[in-house]
This record gives sequence, C-alpha cells and structure tokens, in this order.
Amino acid sequence: MTTSASAVLVFLAAAVLIISLRSHRRFRLPPGPKGVPFFGNVFDLPKSQEWLTYAEWSKQYGSDIIYLNFVGTPVIVINSAKHATELFGKRSAIYSDRSRFVMVNELMGWEFDFAFMGYNDRWRELRRMFHKEFNAQAILKYQLRMTQEVQAILHRFVERPNDFMDHLRHLAGSIILFVTYGIKPLPKDDPHLKAADNALRGLVAATHAGAHLVDFIPALKYIPSWFPGAGFKRQAAEWCKATMNMRDEPFAAVKKSMSTGSTPVSIVSSLLTEAECVKDRERQEEAIRDMAGTAYSGGADTTVSALGTFLLAMVLHPEVQRKAQAEIDRVIGHDRLPTFEDEQDLPYITAVMREVLRWRPIAPLGRAILHDESVFKDPDSFNPDRFLTKEGTLDADSASHVDFVFGFARRACPGRFIGISSVWLTIATILTAFDVDAPTDEHGSKIMPSGEYTSGLAMYPVPFQCTFKPRSAQMETIISDAAQKEEEFLLDIRGKV
Repeated sequence: MTTSASAVLVFLAAAVLIISLRSHRRFRLPPGPKGVPFFGNVFDLPKSQEWLTYAEWSKQYGSDIIYLNFVGTPVIVINSAKHATELFGKRSAIYSDRSRFVMVNELMGWEFDFAFMGYNDRWRELRRMFHKEFNAQAILKYQLRMTQEVQAILHRFVERPNDFMDHLRHLAGSIILFVTYGIKPLPKDDPHLKAADNALRGLVAATHAGAHLVDFIPALKYIPSWFPGAGFKRQAAEWCKATMNMRDEPFAAVKKSMSTGSTPVSIVSSLLTEAECVKDRERQEEAIRDMAGTAYSGGADTTVSALGTFLLAMVLHPEVQRKAQAEIDRVIGHDRLPTFEDEQDLPYITAVMREVLRWRPIAPLGRAILHDESVFKDPDSFNPDRFLTKEGTLDADSASHVDFVFGFARRACPGRFIGISSVWLTIATILTAFDVDAPTDEHGSKIMPSGEYTSGLAMYPVPFQCTFKPRSAQMETIISDAAQKEEEFLLDIRGKV
C-alpha cells in the first residue's frame, strides 16, 4: 500500500472515532435500536422499504419518535402526524433546516435545488420566486395547456398500453417543461426529458437512507476517485453530468430562442425579460435558472409516482373505478372529456386522488404519518370514502390531513398546486375515457399486480401491466380528435420557432 493511501486510511479511521465520540453526549434521547460502536445503526437499515422498518421500530420501542445513530450523526425518525405537526409546523423556525447531503449536494451538483438547501437567505430567495410563479392563483393560467396535454396523451394508452409508465413520464415532463421553459418536447426520445430522467434516477438512488457513507463521514469526499472503495465518487461524477444537463440545457435553449425573438411565453422567458432591468443581472439569471431547475426536477418525478399508484389502485379495486365512473357519467355524460370546471361537481374523483396520495405516498418516508391509525381508520385499505361526508360531499377535516404528503410549514412543497391539479385532471380524464383492468393470460385468468413498490426518494409500483379499453365508440373518436389537435398544435409551435 502506498504512503498516501495509508495516510488516507489513518485519517478516515481518526475521523470515524472523533465523530463517534462526539455523539456520546449526556442528554436524554428517544428510544431506538442499540447499534454497534463507531457505525451506530448503519447496519440495521434494510436494503429496501426502510419506511416499514421505521414503523416497526416505533411499535417495538413504544414511541412515535425513534433515535438512530449513523456513524455519529444523530437521526430522529417521527412516526406520527401529531409529533410531526408539533415539531415541523408549530416549531418550524427551529426545524426547517436541512442536513448537509454531501453526496447529493456536493458531489452530484444538486446544491442549486432549494429542496436540499439549508434554511438561509438563498433558500428564501428561490422559494419566494418559486411561490410567485406556482402559487394556487398563478397556476390557473396554465389550466388550458394542462388539459390539452392530458387529452393529447390518451391515444398512446390505446396504441401502446404496456408502456403506460413511459406515457405518464412524458405527460408530466411535457406539462412542467412547457410551463417553465415554453419547450414542447418531442413525441419520442426527447433530449430534455431524457436528461431529467437520467438525473432523477441518480437522485433516487443516492437518497436511499444509508446508501453512502460519505453523508455521515464528509471527509470521504476528499479521497481520490481511483482509491479502492471510492466507486461512489466515480458514480457521483456521472450523476453530476446528468444533473447539470437537466438544469442547464433547457435554460440555455430559452436564452438562445429569446436572442432570435422566437421563444414562446414561459415562466423563464418572462423572468429573464424582467431581469434585463436588474442591476445584478448575472446573479438574477442564475437564480432564475436554479428556480426553474428545481421546478423541472420536482414536477417531472412526483406526478408520475402518484399516477402510477392511481392505475395500480384501479386494477386492484374495480369497485372504486365503477363508483368513480358512475359519478363522471352523471355529471359529464358520454360525449366529452372533463375540464377543471367540472372539479366542484366531482367530489368522489377528488376523494380518489386524495386517497391515492395517502395510500401510497410519493415520498415513502412519510408513510407512517399517512397511515397513522389514530387519524386514518384501517389505513392499509384503499378507501376514498374516508374523505367524504355521509352526504357525499368532501370532508374538509379529513382533507387537511392528506396535506401531510407535501411536507410541513416552511418546507411544504411549493409546487403542490400544479402537481395536485395535473394529477386530478389526469385521473378524471383516464376514468372518463377508459375502463382500466388487468390483462388476462392464455387461460383467461387475470394477471394481477403484486402491489409491491420500489425504494427511493420517490417510490413507484414495481412494473405491472394493465389494459385501457375506450368506454365507447364515441370515446374512441374523441380520443382520436384530441391526438389530431395536438398534431396541429405541434405544427404551429414548430412554425413559430
């Protein structure tokens, strides 16, 4: 072993010892698994679905708050809505900060995303800008385009039903890409959507709890990439390229099109026009770029998770699908697709959406809170009626609880309004257009999904199959007409650029 390699090992061993010793402070801690010297509970973490283990520990130790130690870094796990509201809501000034996230921020380049930033002036600046463009009132002007995008994607479910998750990714990416940058992606193999997909795959992998020791021993980030055991640095470098491509390429495309006077109106183009009069223009453009990248990364991933869960639920619970379609037929009829104007008259569809978000939350680490038996009776069952009154109207009290899926107080997801809107409309439109079912095998037996999920920052159903049967011949024509209108829109866009 070389002298430099030996020195690195000695340095790391000392760092582990120092961090471990620092953690042994004399104060009362919540209960939790004992762990081992130096490494704490690192080896106690499961390889997947860690949220289930956290919930089990909560029962095992008789506490909604669990203490873990990851190589000297204290970690508190909260497993109830009551305590989460108390700490993150009422005491948000204390608990609104973020961990350092060495792998994600410092090695993979995600420090631009204010979701991973500490609670500081830069975070406040970007969140303020984001909220201005994506608050509940601001997104109303995007409803027409969202409706067009959702209707235009329907024919793909008929033509290639086995690729439905790809269709959902294209839909989610199309909405946020057009709203944020004014870019209409290609129908297939769009480079911007590919860049986002590559970046988000890396992010999901890197944020698995305990995935990288460098998050608990930051000094590891300084070891050379060629050093044995430093594969995480080589992987981070690849992921960083994807992250920068996702953030920079669509922003650069908008700036280029603005210089030729051929850009469609978008959030970025409008903000860049305003920035021309700002004194510190370069810094303002950087803030716009980072805010837009945050919107793009968040909107392109979470919506897909929710809609994947929706389709899984419809296959597993056909009785819910029939009840939802009965409401649609009564309110909308059979000769058109839904719009946002129908939302107030479709409370059961809204209840289905809320149950989708609660039943299998997008961010799985919030599962215990959204499956809290003191709040949600029989939490593992898929039951949209829990969000309705006896009269069939939306229950305001129960509806507020599902907001937990978007986080708390100052760290609540600022993109939740456009996310909820696009998920609601897609659910209503798919149920209006199709009967969703499980496929059958050669013996006529249905091939039912397992209902299992992947692990990561956002979770998805493991791959499964379903069929999409247009509910009538008239609906087939409506779907075809929507696809034709989208083709005309694309030709118009390309003619202007």
